[in-house]
Amino acid sequence: MVVASPNLSKTEKIRDIEIPIIDLLADRSEVSKLIVQACEEFGFFKVINHGIPHDVITRMEQQGYEFFAKPESVKQQAGPANPYGYGSKNIGLKGDIGEVEYLILQTNPLSIDHKSKTISSTDPNKFSSAVRRYVEAVKKLACEILDLMAAGLGALDPSVLSRLIRDVESDSLLRLNHYPKADDGATPPSSIGFGEHTDPQILTLLRSNGVDGLQISLDDGVWVPVNPHPVSAFCINVGDMLQVMTNGRFLSVRHRAMLNSYKSRMSMAYFAAPTLDARISSLPLLLTPQKPPLYRSFTWAEYKKAAYSLRLGDSRLNHFKARPDADENST
Repeated sequence: MVVASPNLSKTEKIRDIEIPIIDLLADRSEVSKLIVQACEEFGFFKVINHGIPHDVITRMEQQGYEFFAKPESVKQQAGPANPYGYGSKNIGLKGDIGEVEYLILQTNPLSIDHKSKTISSTDPNKFSSAVRRYVEAVKKLACEILDLMAAGLGALDPSVLSRLIRDVESDSLLRLNHYPKADDGATPPSSIGFGEHTDPQILTLLRSNGVDGLQISLDDGVWVPVNPHPVSAFCINVGDMLQVMTNGRFLSVRHRAMLNSYKSRMSMAYFAAPTLDARISSLPLLLTPQKPPLYRSFTWAEYKKAAYSLRLGDSRLNHFKARPDADENST
C-alpha cells in the first residue's frame, strides 16, 4: 500500500512493506540464503536470536540516556565531533543539519578509555566498560553476519568479508543518536531528524529504544517505515563498501530518521569499517565478462576522504565507478 503524507513533499510517498526478520538460530545454509536475498532486495533486514546479552545492550543504552540527559554545557565538553565526540544539529562539515544530537566514538579500546574521561567525569570507567563490552559484542555479530553473507555468495573463504573488520586498528565507529520528541513545541511531527543518506562503511548494526522514526528508500520518492518490532532485534543495513565488494549485487540502502512519534528516540549504530589502508574492490567470484567491475579499486581512506567532502545526501559511489556509464542496476 502506498499513501501520501501531508507532512512530506509532493513527490514523496510512504509504502508499507514487510521488512525481513531473520532468525540466526535457524539452519545456517537457509539463513545465508535469506540474508543474501534481503541484501539484494532491500539492503536491509532485522536479526533476532543474535546472541548479544540483554545486559550488554541495556548497560550501553543507560549510559547513552545518562549522557544525553546532561546539561548542554556539560555535553559540549565532549565535543566537537571532529570526527569523534559530541555534536548537535550540525551533521558533518558541509552544512547538513538535523533535529539530532549525537556522540561518535572510535571503537579502538585505547580511544574508548581516553574519550570516556571527557564524556563521564564522575565515572569514566563505568562508561568505558559499557562501551567496550557493547562494541565487542556487536563486532562479533557483524563478523558472523558477514561470514553468512560470504557463504551465501558462494565464497570459498568464509572470512573474505569479515576479515576486513577484525583488525584492532579497523576504522569502525559507534554512534549514539538522540532525537527529541516531535511535539515538544520546537519540532513539528514529520520533521527530519537525520537526512537521507547511505552509510559509507561495510555494514551497519543498529539498535533503537523501540520508538519508530527510521525509514528506508527503495525507490525515488518512496519511503518504507521500519517498524521497531521486535524490540529485541538488531537492524542491519548494507553500506557503500559492501555494494562495491558485491559488484552492485547488494544495495547500499538510502535511509533517514524522522521525528514522527511522541517519544524521544535514541539509536546506537555500529559502523563496521576496514583499516584505512585496506583496498576495496569487487570480489573476483562475482565478476564475469558479462558483469565486469562496476567500481575501480580504492582504499578505505580514499573513499572516506571523499565521503567527508560531500553533502549528506550526495551519491559517493558515482565518483568511484570503473567507467562513467557503469550501471549499478545491471547486476
